[in-house]
Amino acid sequence: MGRHEQREHIFKLLFREGFHPESERTQQLSLYFEDEDVLKGLTEKDRSYIEEKYRRIAERIPQIDGLLNEKTKGWDTTRMGRVDLAILRLAVYEILFDDDVPSGVAINEAVELAKEYGQDTSGGFVNAVLAKFVKAG
Repeated sequence: MGRHEQREHIFKLLFREGFHPESERTQQLSLYFEDEDVLKGLTEKDRSYIEEKYRRIAERIPQIDGLLNEKTKGWDTTRMGRVDLAILRLAVYEILFDDDVPSGVAINEAVELAKEYGQDTSGGFVNAVLAKFVKAG
């Protein structure tokens, strides 16, 4: 499984965050990996990578949301669509905290996810927000 597919799983897990309390995070993670469609083509190495990265991002959600709120005047995280927010959380983590992912790759992947899962304007919105993180870098 490639990084794009792994990133897509992480996005889906982050999307679920908005619907469940933090105390259910471990249970929700287990339930996600019980889904037969999720398990197709997923190796143990993939699952381990997805789980670990998801946990690292989830632990930083308050920090990431604070940074997003600073950069998006008039569009704080409470106003953003859940799809866009999950994508932004993943990409901001990759840009600021994951040395293995170049910023350009993080942005490109985020825009692709936004085009696939978001609304018509999601790709542009995600791109504009993430550009502010790279400039500030």
